Amino acid sequence: MSKAMRTERDSMGPVQVPRDAYYGASTMRAVQNFPISGLRFPRRFIAALGLIKRCAAEVNADLGLLELRLAEAIALAAAEVVEGKLDGQFVVDVFQTGSGTSTNMNANEVIANRALELMGYRKGEYKFCSPHDHVNGSQSTNDAYPSALHVGMALGNRELVAAVNELIAAFRAKGKEFARVLKMGRT
Repeated sequence: MSKAMRTERDSMGPVQVPRDAYYGASTMRAVQNFPISGLRFPRRFIAALGLIKRCAAEVNADLGLLELRLAEAIALAAAEVVEGKLDGQFVVDVFQTGSGTSTNMNANEVIANRALELMGYRKGEYKFCSPHDHVNGSQSTNDAYPSALHVGMALGNRELVAAVNELIAAFRAKGKEFARVLKMGRT
């Protein structure tokens, strides 16, 4: 039995996307073009990207760049990304070309399609909520992607500090254990 598909279009033409997927054409092309490692982005990074998209929608609404209903739907969809409800929709390999454009578009498409659904539209009806113009409004991949890396690091700071402290303790223990062992110095 074949999987139900929908047709999406981008600048390169039509592409088939699983009907139930929240991602769209750009994500599908990245999946097809970069099947490199099978590794996906960690939860913390996806959450950070969702935070950035939510905040951008709220600021764009405050600036009058997005209608309030649309901004609220984008913010709600982005909040679902932050909460991990849409993690299965982030299907782009961690190893990809460029500066994270495929991952940024994956997030934009997931959030746009979920926002469309929240507003009562069908996935892919991008005239009502565009991944490019609305979800990615006032942003650039060259800003959103590295910002998500920084935010993700901040979100995981407690884990990092705990791991470093554990490593320090292990080095100290080994130092004491081998303190009396003579060894020739090397440079």
